[in-house]
Amino acid sequence: MPNLYILEMGLGRTHNPRDIREKDRMKAFGYVLAEDLEHAIALLGEHGARAKILAGGTDLLVELKHAVHNPEVIVDVSRLHELKTIAVADDGLHIGALVTHSDIMNSPVIRDMFPALVAAAHSIGAMQTRNLGTLGGNLVTCVPSMDSGPALIALDASVTVANAEGQRRMPLAELFVGPRKTSLKPGDLLVDIVIPKENLGKPAAFEKFGLRKGQALALVNVGASFWVGDNSVFVAPRIALGAVAPTVMRAPKAEAFLDGCKISAEAMAEAGRIAAMEAKPISDFRASADYRRDLVAVLVKRALANAQARATAKEKELVA
Repeated sequence: MPNLYILEMGLGRTHNPRDIREKDRMKAFGYVLAEDLEHAIALLGEHGARAKILAGGTDLLVELKHAVHNPEVIVDVSRLHELKTIAVADDGLHIGALVTHSDIMNSPVIRDMFPALVAAAHSIGAMQTRNLGTLGGNLVTCVPSMDSGPALIALDASVTVANAEGQRRMPLAELFVGPRKTSLKPGDLLVDIVIPKENLGKPAAFEKFGLRKGQALALVNVGASFWVGDNSVFVAPRIALGAVAPTVMRAPKAEAFLDGCKISAEAMAEAGRIAAMEAKPISDFRASADYRRDLVAVLVKRALANAQARATAKEKELVA
């Protein structure tokens, strides 16, 4: 029998299996391809905490290489076409959990209603990652620096979760519990993300700052939205911050300051300063906490200004 060799991913060299230490060896696991949503839910209900869900695989495959406790079975949901739709319904815009970042960038509906979501999707990784990575997968990894979270939370997005007992909906912010930890229970499957009907077309913007121009984790990212009220005041302002707390967070004090306030550059700058005080960043090898707070102030002001610019452009389109 010929010698068996394994390609060690990421190191670019091969090893005889006998040379690989036991602690570095990926444990064997089962694999099941879900045929449809009902089948996927049944599989997750059967295997519970022993199962991991495979969607785009951009995060899971890396995790499997380094996980101390590998799953007993992988449930592949990547072919569930019912989770790949983007559609406006009576209750708002539904984005399936398996919609990729490239799908978001190419969707005429999203590009028209929410350029902020397009900007957030475009900032995620390289083209290959955007082609494979899914919106649902990005959210359930629950990384504080995720790019999709702030833009969606700024639009009051909710998520639909299914399990063997049925479906439930909750605010997206309630999905996030801590770094890489969600409120999902064993057997749960994220089905879709919903932006409520009352926010369809709401002016919004997304801003991100990283250490390089492309394929960078955010030092800080910001989502902001508001309606322009009578006499040009802020109505229902929302500000969401990423990479400055254990999870993506709202800035309620900054929002309260803006609500009903006359729209101006000075008000936007003050909201940025307030949001910076609400942030809870840490210092690490990429940036200090103080630097991140300074970035929050700048990016909040910039996001609000860009949301105003989009509101103005939309108004001109309607007049024309």
